[in-house]
Amino acid sequence: MASTWSSGLAAPESLAVQLLGVLWFVSVTTGPWGAAATTAAGGEETLKCEDLKVGQYICKDPKINEATQEPVNCTNYTAHVLCFPAPNITCKDFSGNETHFTGNEVGFLKPISCRNVNGYSYKVAVALSLFLGWLGADRFYLGYPALGLLKFCTVGFCGIGSLIDFILISMQLGRWESGVVHNHRHDTSGECVSAELRQTELRKKIVGPSDGSSYIIDYYGTRLTRLSITNETFRKTQLYP
Repeated sequence: MASTWSSGLAAPESLAVQLLGVLWFVSVTTGPWGAAATTAAGGEETLKCEDLKVGQYICKDPKINEATQEPVNCTNYTAHVLCFPAPNITCKDFSGNETHFTGNEVGFLKPISCRNVNGYSYKVAVALSLFLGWLGADRFYLGYPALGLLKFCTVGFCGIGSLIDFILISMQLGRWESGVVHNHRHDTSGECVSAELRQTELRKKIVGPSDGSSYIIDYYGTRLTRLSITNETFRKTQLYP
């Protein structure tokens, strides 16, 4: 009789414990702690579209300004192009919205390097250096009146200075703003960036325009581009026999 009475009390107590356990489990899984636990356990946060790997998106060619022969809206050596994630990729677009892309939607704007131009034409500079370099016309055009006058008085340093200037101008040995852009993107310290920027200008500015700008050269033409390894450079594994 006593054992029956004790077992009758144990059943409601065990039921109450089970009920409390269920309520605790529901509150934890549906609350903020439950969401964090679920994310940490198996779910991963959706990537930003600009963090996609090479091959998971495609970017359009930049729209070129006919007057400057540089991408439209080039500001501080940087322009932007539209990039489209590949179909069936889900990522956060430039507005922060998680989107499942079909290949026709813009996912993000990719920054590309561009040059600062100020009206100095590469073709005009080469022509002046070739035909009137012995009179210093190329130096006058590029904004170096003292050197131009010196070349005029010495007949292009007896022709040697005219030949050197023609070679330097033809080889486009001016400033390489692309190097400045890459350094600015990858460095985190502002002081280091500004110091490297000054060194780049002093090292690269040999016979370019005096105001520090670049020549106007056809974007799809005889422009020399410095190739460098970046995070988006695909390097194929070398196979040795």
